[in-house]
Amino acid sequence: MIRNVAIMGATGAVGQEILSILEERNFPLQSLKLLASERSAGKEFKFKGETLKCEVLNKDSFKGVDLVLSSAGAAISQEFAPIAVENGAVVVDNTSFFRMDPNVPLVVPEVNPEDIKLHKGIIANPNCTTIMMVVVLNPIEKISHIKKIHISSYQSASGAGAVAMEELKQQYKDILETGSTTHINKFPFQLAYNVIPQIDKMTENDYTKEEMKMFNETRKIMHSDVRTSATCVRVSSLRSHSESVWFETERPVSVEEIRNALKNAPGVTLKDDPQNYVYPMPLESAGKDNIFVGRIRKDLADENSNTLWLTGDQIRKGAALNAVQIGEILLKM
Repeated sequence: MIRNVAIMGATGAVGQEILSILEERNFPLQSLKLLASERSAGKEFKFKGETLKCEVLNKDSFKGVDLVLSSAGAAISQEFAPIAVENGAVVVDNTSFFRMDPNVPLVVPEVNPEDIKLHKGIIANPNCTTIMMVVVLNPIEKISHIKKIHISSYQSASGAGAVAMEELKQQYKDILETGSTTHINKFPFQLAYNVIPQIDKMTENDYTKEEMKMFNETRKIMHSDVRTSATCVRVSSLRSHSESVWFETERPVSVEEIRNALKNAPGVTLKDDPQNYVYPMPLESAGKDNIFVGRIRKDLADENSNTLWLTGDQIRKGAALNAVQIGEILLKM
């Protein structure tokens, strides 16, 4: 039974969102432990009317803990997730460290919840852009197998964490007040009034790690041979990522079929009335649980292909909410 829960990396943007979502969804727990680095020790946070103090993460932090929701960075997860498992906890890890481990299920509850049963103590949360895309594409996959995906992402500052969000705000403030900014730390270049066609480090094939995550994670989650080619771009919106997605199916699929598949799909909000300029934008998806979809149309270059636009809150469904939903499924098991 899951009764005692710990949030590892509790003071970060995702950790704080997990805390909020646990309360919003009334996750049935008896105790909640907040774990972070030494510099965060003693910080206080409200949860269900109580005040919780943040504790320093160490090897003894997991005694009596049943579930760890982890978002403290790959190196921390590498060190502490196995210790938590040794102490009897199940770890839902938000970092990239375990995602492609063949012994660790990579789960999006709307797509492959049955994979949770295969866990050996650790369950990986996918990359945010991958989560949002597969939630939308999975109902279409059930109509006709998706063979190829081309995607351009438009990723907000929130994807780089709370400090990055503050950096973007400071850059805009600096530029409006003085005409320039020197606050460039979390991003490789100035993000305000700009877009940066790079997220994460470059790999040998000139795709970034973020782009390769979309290729590899999509195949693992969907149990598919689909090939994905991505260009991931950082844009100067504060919160919520967007994606322009082109996909090729085995047979021609009509726009109407796609709309019907998405109307009642779990985790999806269809907002698609192009003639009346109705389509989703990051401003409205921020703070929401669902992935918003619109601009669905037939590809003009390939009769077996269609395109769509989606947007979703990177901190919620792209990270914290997905982890809590996995925890909810573990509860039922």
